[in-house]
Amino acid sequence: MNRIWETHCGRITGLIAGLLFGFIFLLVGFWKTLIFSLFVLSGYGVGQWIDSRGEWREVLGEIVPDKWFRK
Repeated sequence: MNRIWETHCGRITGLIAGLLFGFIFLLVGFWKTLIFSLFVLSGYGVGQWIDSRGEWREVLGEIVPDKWFRK
């Protein structure tokens, strides 16, 4: 099973994502699925940005003004 995952992880992940979005499309419709997709992509982008920055304190320091932090 690990060998299959290592050689085809992109295809498996894409298949699962496609099935998920297909079911959401069937259940709620096109526009709600599109909005859901935008939220997922923006969440992924924020997560990737946080991962590249390091600590939470540094990330929050860039987003939130200094007056909100106790020193």
